[in-house]
Amino acid sequence: MIQNILNTLKIASLNEMQEQTLAAAQKSDVILLSPTGSGKTLGYLLSVLPRLKPEVQEVQALILAPSRELAMQIEQVFRSMATGFRVDSLYGGHATNPEKRSLTNPPALLVGTPGRIAYHLREENFSTAAIKTLVLDEFDKSLEYGFQEDMAYIIGQLREVDKRLLVSATAMPQVPSFTKLKNPITVNFLQEANNAPDLQVKAVEVQKGNKMSALMGVLCSIGTASSMVFCNQRDTVEAVSDFLRDKGLPHGIFHGGLEQPDRERTLMKFRNGTYRTLVSTDLAARGLDIPEVEFVIHFQVPDQENFTHRNGRTARMNAKGTSYLLLQPGEKPPYLPKIPPLENLPAKAVLPPPSPWETIYISAGKKDKVNKVDIVGWMLQKGGLDKSELGRIELLDNAAFVAVSKKKLEKAVQLLQNEKLKGKKVKIEQAS
Repeated sequence: MIQNILNTLKIASLNEMQEQTLAAAQKSDVILLSPTGSGKTLGYLLSVLPRLKPEVQEVQALILAPSRELAMQIEQVFRSMATGFRVDSLYGGHATNPEKRSLTNPPALLVGTPGRIAYHLREENFSTAAIKTLVLDEFDKSLEYGFQEDMAYIIGQLREVDKRLLVSATAMPQVPSFTKLKNPITVNFLQEANNAPDLQVKAVEVQKGNKMSALMGVLCSIGTASSMVFCNQRDTVEAVSDFLRDKGLPHGIFHGGLEQPDRERTLMKFRNGTYRTLVSTDLAARGLDIPEVEFVIHFQVPDQENFTHRNGRTARMNAKGTSYLLLQPGEKPPYLPKIPPLENLPAKAVLPPPSPWETIYISAGKKDKVNKVDIVGWMLQKGGLDKSELGRIELLDNAAFVAVSKKKLEKAVQLLQNEKLKGKKVKIEQAS
């Protein structure tokens, strides 16, 4: 079974962390500690899979995640495994009625944020009688976001659970008793990860009042490479965004104050190259489906834990990466033994050329029986595009987002405007 899944995912073999997780889960409850980008999700999903039974028509396994983005990512990973079992994810930011209707035909695996899962439990929208497996993903983040009460309530309702997996990218001094872990085996790959990445940490000295200019200098020196700029507060993200927009540097922003569709579109545009730069709070430091970035920039100095997680967005899985700290003269984060080597920026910041990609929105998705092959064929045959002018395609339930050559976007939209996709009239436009 596992080999078939690996073949489907085009993965040669499991890594050591995943193998140890599988072995531990066969014996006991598990605490899995491993950094972002190490394959934790696949590791624990493969541990959950053998416990699912096709003849049981109720929810059999529950995964709690602190953010809607992580819940959706877990759902997507499980779907990509092509196991034959249904999966669904529940999260805030949209109406509860469609979720309630979907639960009338319960999935074998249910993923969700604590607040939304607790709501559906209180409304008795699904049964817990067949739930034997519980996974708490990014558990420390769930505590940090204030979900302890909801999680304690949920776990209290799960009377049949006999396997628990607690997953995190951060070691915890003590696991709260409400998790009800019993004699867990700890699989800890955090220490190994500290030495593995090929990460360069550099400092950029900031003269008083010139931090924005220093950031601009770093981004211009990076050029066309992908980068993430981290700030400590939402307001700072917005202020940085205003500055970069005024300077003519395209970018996306991501923080908890944005509406869910806006956050999702930003991540899509970052993944497909429409945005080369993402300005974010620590919400994007882990637990999101974001590709490897080459540069991480700490616009504001974080605490040690978030410094580690931010840097984890680069130099992952044997890749190289660079992390910049914007520091006042003489400033040194207490967790660093010394000030990192200073980076000399060019005297004049020159804007890098714009991304060659833009994103198109199409008002049809999985529920319309549309797949990626359909979209590629439609856009090549009817939109006057070559294969090289089509980029990443992301398919949602009711929509699709496609990266298209910026030079051809306007013409393609014009040509496709009145063309049906799989016999259906669709709306097509540049994604806002």
